[in-house]
This record gives sequence, structure tokens and C-alpha cells, in this order.
Amino acid sequence: MKERIAHICSFLCKARVFADVGCDHGYMTRYMLSKGLCERAYISDISEGSLSKAKALLSEEIAAGRCIPVVADGLDGLPEPCDFVLIAGLGGEEIVKIIDRAYLPPRFLFQPMKNSEKLRRYLVAHGAKIERDLTFSEGTERRKYYDLILGSAEGGDVYSEREYRFGRDNLNGNSPYPFLFEMKEELEKTSQRLLFVHSAGGKRTLSERKKELEEIIHEVERSL
Repeated sequence: MKERIAHICSFLCKARVFADVGCDHGYMTRYMLSKGLCERAYISDISEGSLSKAKALLSEEIAAGRCIPVVADGLDGLPEPCDFVLIAGLGGEEIVKIIDRAYLPPRFLFQPMKNSEKLRRYLVAHGAKIERDLTFSEGTERRKYYDLILGSAEGGDVYSEREYRFGRDNLNGNSPYPFLFEMKEELEKTSQRLLFVHSAGGKRTLSERKKELEEIIHEVERSL
């Protein structure tokens, strides 16, 4: 199992009806079913071709009626509401579109590939409670960084501007190391860009970015 998938699986929760939207190969649904974390699961993807990999992996569970494949755009087309929904590997804007035209699941686990801030803002604005909001990494020499957001539809939350932009657990030290690596890499890139920018506006923007990154790194390291 790939490092990214294994990390996501470690945050999966028990549910009666589970849905894996944009399921790709179906590894996370197999994890849910094999661990007895759900009674039944829906796997959905945008086309029959996209869904075929997961159907092959989960053929026994499908035959037993424990897994139901659905060609669908997001949650559209699923025959019943699901109490836990996973959406991993899509952009934050796309995740917002999916839940906005369907429903905010009672429990959710989202792993946006970009635009995490927009997803956080949508969730908080719609009364969600965010339980975990962190960055994790895959690889060693050339790390890839991913955000992960776990929560529930009700309970409400309040986020600061920096928490919207960077993730709450990252800033409070609950998930420090991948985030610190990412911020230090971003600081190095920003410092390098400053050497080659000559416009006053460009220098000011990059200098402000550099200062903010230095502050964040200092605050997180102090919390360890």
C-alpha cells in the first residue's frame, strides 16, 4: 500500500454506510470493509473506465453485496445518503462543488490536492466541526505534501485567518514535522526568488511572505 493511502486509511472511521467518491483503485474501501468499519460501501467514479480498477479489486465484496459500484459525478447518483464520506485526490474547489450540490456528510474525510483554504472556509461557513486538519508527507528526498481534513457536519467551528490558510493542527503543533519541512522548503524558495526580483512591489510581496513563513516556523518549533 502506498504511503499516502496508508496515511489516509489511518484516519478512516467506523460507519454504517460509507462512500469513497473518486475511488480510483478502491484501496481505501477495501480497508474499510476488511477491518469491519462499515456495513456496506459505495465506490463511485466519473466513468465506467475510471471505476473498473476498483471493481476488479473489490469483486468479491461486490458479489457479496457489501460494496456497490456507481458511475457518478461526486455524490450524485448514490441511492442513499451515506454517514461517512471519503473524497481523496481531488482539488478543494471540486470537493466543495460535490458537497454543495449534494449534502455535507455527517462524517467526512477530505484529502484535497490543492485549494485547501477554500475547502476549510466552506466547511466552517456551513457549520461543520473540523476535528483534524493537518499536513502529511510522502517520500524522503523529494517529499510530496498533502492536506487532510476530518470532521462532522454539525458542531460549528471558528478558524483564524492563518488556520484557514495553513491548517489548525499544523499551527498548534499537533502535526508539526511534515508541515515544518514544507514551510522550510517554501521559505528557501521564497528567499531564492527575492534574489531575482527587482520591482518594488514584487520585493515587498516576497519579503512579507518570507517574514510570515519565518514567524510560523518559529511558533511551531517553539510549541514542540
